[in-house]
Amino acid sequence: MTTDQLHRLLLDNLNTAVLLLSDKLLIDYINPAAESLLQISSARLCGTSVDGLFANSGTIADALHEAIKLGRPHTRRHEYLSIHGADSSQVDYSITPVELNAKKMLLMEMQPIDRFLKINREEALLSVHDTSKSLVRGLAHEIKNPLGGIRGAAQLLDQEIAEQGAGGEASELCQIITTEADRLRNLVDRLLGPNHLPQVATLSIHEVTEHVAALIEAEVQGKLILVRDYDPSIPEISGDREQLIQAVLNVARNAMQALMDVSQSSRQIVFRTRVQRSFTIAGQYHRVTCRLDIIDNGPGISSDIKERIFFPMISGRSEGSGLGLTIAQTAVNGHQGIIECESEPGQTCFSIYLPIKA
Repeated sequence: MTTDQLHRLLLDNLNTAVLLLSDKLLIDYINPAAESLLQISSARLCGTSVDGLFANSGTIADALHEAIKLGRPHTRRHEYLSIHGADSSQVDYSITPVELNAKKMLLMEMQPIDRFLKINREEALLSVHDTSKSLVRGLAHEIKNPLGGIRGAAQLLDQEIAEQGAGGEASELCQIITTEADRLRNLVDRLLGPNHLPQVATLSIHEVTEHVAALIEAEVQGKLILVRDYDPSIPEISGDREQLIQAVLNVARNAMQALMDVSQSSRQIVFRTRVQRSFTIAGQYHRVTCRLDIIDNGPGISSDIKERIFFPMISGRSEGSGLGLTIAQTAVNGHQGIIECESEPGQTCFSIYLPIKA
């Protein structure tokens, strides 16, 4: 392997976005991490001016020309990108003057600030989720034990009432106790999550979305528009089909209910799939992940509960159980994935990230 090949190999496998700029501030090279950050291929970017990438282009150009002229490295923080569709709108970047074949050039390294903030939020969310899950499991088991005793006592009492020929209202009260005990037991079972091991198999994420879309369409009977925006190139993932369907269905049904609860002329849910590169989940770096966005144009999530929507018993609807998103997050976490949410009036987006194994 030649030195040039080694350098190219190292640059191509860095997680940091790297660009090489000519003395005219034209992009000469970008590595795959930069392509992922900017969501534009190197073929389209090479030969274009780097200041076009930034919102504050005039100031950026002046700073870069000065770096070329004086040979002085510098760093700027919190600069906004102006690339349409880029995941991160804010970056830190460092400039290092270099010389290549007697030509002055600049090496630019960019770090997405938004993604670091998201990683911190993810870690906090996963930590709280693990804590609440352990608490709920312990509480659920403590509830189930006396609940079984209450149900058994109500059945025995009902039998004794029947043998004595009393029946009537007393028997009805026993039936109410039994029914409510069963309802509480089912609620506890839902809190505990799936009671079987995942049936892992290779599947397409679109198998999951199409199944959920069919259920939603059958339920709403044309009262909202369901849009499919799929990337057919997404590789297959490994997972439990039923658990993933349940997770996606819980999120989609929340969106559906939010739309059906308000009177607006246009109701729409979008299922959008994309390949997400260079993504970190729970501190683990994934070169490629599958991203499923479930987007609705409803009223948005109340700011009072936005930070707590994945906690058990937290719901924005008076008749909601507050378990749908908790169960969905548990199922996705079981696939080494995560669910994120961004919401504002007129658009709520739940993003499900699932690793794609090599």
